[in-house]
Amino acid sequence: MIDAKHYHTKQNALLTCGIISFLLYIAINIIVAMQWKEYDSAAQTVSELSAVGAPTRTLWLIVSTPYTLLMIAFAWGVFRSADANRPLRIAGILLIVYGLLGILWPFAPMHLRETLAAGGGTFSDTLHITLGAITEIIYLFALGFAAAAFGKWFRIYSILTFVVLLIFGGLTFGDADGIATNQPTPLIGVWERINIGVFLLWVIVLAIILLRKEAQTKPSRQGRLQTSY
Repeated sequence: MIDAKHYHTKQNALLTCGIISFLLYIAINIIVAMQWKEYDSAAQTVSELSAVGAPTRTLWLIVSTPYTLLMIAFAWGVFRSADANRPLRIAGILLIVYGLLGILWPFAPMHLRETLAAGGGTFSDTLHITLGAITEIIYLFALGFAAAAFGKWFRIYSILTFVVLLIFGGLTFGDADGIATNQPTPLIGVWERINIGVFLLWVIVLAIILLRKEAQTKPSRQGRLQTSY
């Protein structure tokens, strides 16, 4: 017989990983950025913290690993919560892919601005941009499918999130040429962090919705699991 209590506890733990990932990501950004005195969070992207030659690259790779694992765990929790809800199941699969792509980031670093401006970019820079574009497309689709899985207010919230992501993603992309040519990009870090923060906030909202759903369906799920052999 399947232990229903164990299933419920594990499911709650997986979904809570989404909330923890948000808090951890903020802490990682603050802690790592503080180790590079010349780094400007408003004018530089997050990726520059892990760029080839950056003094913070090794530290970033170490402390960002738990974030990737937390996102994968959360995504698995979303998939397990879907039951017969097909849009949510697809959203869970897309979020799993999003989390797994995080494993590839250390192998696709960008180079420092000075190196890029001097023509020192390599295939890893191209791969970095490609991976970033694929990642954003995947989580936008995940957001869309999850929005279709729940009620009106969450759909509206997801649509607004989608619009904000497009706006600030566009602003970030528009300033990206300044990185390659080592020109001033006074607000690119702001645009990108808003983009990341809005998405992670959406993850928290989704996690809370699913945690509440789990609490409401616990009795019926326990009944089903206790009759399973």
